[in-house]
Amino acid sequence: MYSIRESRLGQYLYCMVQLSNERISVSIHPDGAELRSLTHNVNGRQYLWSGDPAYWGKYSPVLFPFVGSLKDGRYTYEGKSYPMGRHGFAREKTFEAEVVDHREARFTLEDDESTRAVYPFPFRLSITYQLRGPILGVTYKVDNSGDGIMWFCIGAHPAFAVPNAPVLRYDDYFLDFNESEVVERWELEGGLLKKEPSPFLNGRSRILLSKDLFAKDAIVLKGLRSSTITVATTYDTHGFRFNMEGWPYLGLWAASGADFLCIEPWQGHADHLDDPYDITQKEGVVALESGRSWSRNWWVELF
Repeated sequence: MYSIRESRLGQYLYCMVQLSNERISVSIHPDGAELRSLTHNVNGRQYLWSGDPAYWGKYSPVLFPFVGSLKDGRYTYEGKSYPMGRHGFAREKTFEAEVVDHREARFTLEDDESTRAVYPFPFRLSITYQLRGPILGVTYKVDNSGDGIMWFCIGAHPAFAVPNAPVLRYDDYFLDFNESEVVERWELEGGLLKKEPSPFLNGRSRILLSKDLFAKDAIVLKGLRSSTITVATTYDTHGFRFNMEGWPYLGLWAASGADFLCIEPWQGHADHLDDPYDITQKEGVVALESGRSWSRNWWVELF
């Protein structure tokens, strides 16, 4: 089934899009096209973070047209400087919602006067949510509707509930990459990546979760071989698999003391401490020609 649920909070009317099949149900809010609920209909568990503002009041924000923080909170294009907050502006914008059927919904954001004041590119950003059995697939599509090259970064930031059973603890869980990894961690300093990485994985495929794992902020990884991460525990048969094929960077993060894990596939990342301001010179930025489209997706399978 699917629905668009209307509700009123004070003077604010909002619509929550709900999709459901025999295995899973999801809710998405047009504000930020943000996933707000991800439920397994068989075991009854909620797999998405609750959005508790005492820790972090988001659920699954979309990062566009930048990922992470920019040096001095600004960038330049063709000699002009533009201010830009952390993770861009899409997560703060209201998208137009279109429910296709019981298993699919599409959300669209286009440039307007407010976006062009900080980002001088015409664009159309579409985010499609689709249910396939126990799998939620999310596709990001960017269209360049301008006359010149469009420069952008984009990323996902879903926060999954860990644990999602009352008898389990955070440190009962682990992350399994589907490949053994030899990769380093890029640590953050003041929201920016340090100039050099530090040792992290050395031929291993498993990370044990703990509340102090993110004491130095997010774990940022480049050049992973793996396309899938499984989050599970030996004390329960339930967990989830997250696929990020085609994304060049990965962030892992949780707020201090919070019961969630963010798995964040990125095209682009926060500035390095010594990065240039010029948007065209940033690592991972996409140069999209006029009239062309770019797309990437991620999916999560609940079990």
